[in-house]
Amino acid sequence: MVLCGAGVCAPIVKLAGKLLKIEVLPHVLGENDGGEFQGMATATLNASEEAQLQQTIEMFEVIVQSQPNDCQSLEILKEAYTKLDREEEVISTSKRIAQAYLQMGQLSSAILEYETVLQRRPNDTDVQVALKQIEDKANNVAVQQITGVEPSSLTPSSDTARFRKKVRATAAEEIDDGRKVMHKVFVEGRTINAGDFDLCWRSPDLTKPPSDVVEPFIHTLSEKAVLSVDKSLKLLSDKSRLAYLPLEKYEVDIELARGFPMAICRRWCVLPFDRMSKAILVATANPFNQQAAKELGETTTNRLLWYLATPSELMQIIRKAFH
Repeated sequence: MVLCGAGVCAPIVKLAGKLLKIEVLPHVLGENDGGEFQGMATATLNASEEAQLQQTIEMFEVIVQSQPNDCQSLEILKEAYTKLDREEEVISTSKRIAQAYLQMGQLSSAILEYETVLQRRPNDTDVQVALKQIEDKANNVAVQQITGVEPSSLTPSSDTARFRKKVRATAAEEIDDGRKVMHKVFVEGRTINAGDFDLCWRSPDLTKPPSDVVEPFIHTLSEKAVLSVDKSLKLLSDKSRLAYLPLEKYEVDIELARGFPMAICRRWCVLPFDRMSKAILVATANPFNQQAAKELGETTTNRLLWYLATPSELMQIIRKAFH
């Protein structure tokens, strides 16, 4: 796969200009999310809005080239195509989403996505064949259980929903800040030794609000010349299946970030940077920090969609937001 790190991902770096913030997209489903298309968006766009949407498409098409099963990026693409009234691409992207769900063993989600297509195209042969294959597979397997597929990373919508249902009172010693999984990835994976891990890992101080952004683990690794940020990001992307997004190419919504608690953003170095329909896009340098996802998820009713970002960019923007 191709991971975009600082200076190592030509396809995204070559995109001209910033990815401008866009107000995306009327909800495509019915008011009760019953799975039926209510028709393509009909809002009239001016030339600037169309250009912004096209830049969004270019950005996220690059992401899904390296992360073909990244459903959250595919969903954003589908919404952008819907906004531009490009029905063929909407249908095609829906099929890609369904295929991604199949690859992850999430048959019910794949069926729902395919049925969404059939609402618009009842005679779509590809979808009919795919649904028949799913039915045959379900009939041949008494219990469809895929193990080891879902990572313990910040899988967006399902994890956020689970976090909100958990008991909110969490003792400091019980927090899951990703240390165990990061140790397994970096030390047990023989990328760095245990001594370097302990030297660079910072345990959170929950007794008081942080006065500045807490430096992410992979940034400290780089600062101490243990492992470069690019190598760390590639490793984390491979293990977590989260896509990398270059914040320097994105027009971050600073006011949106300021709407979230400063202490959470600083302590865990996480950045809510844009809103897409009913979702909030969040950048992190630690995709296994369940405590950060829990705390941030409790502050909003929106879904959280997580992306990897370069630590230096994260810290710079968080400092700008909460100076």
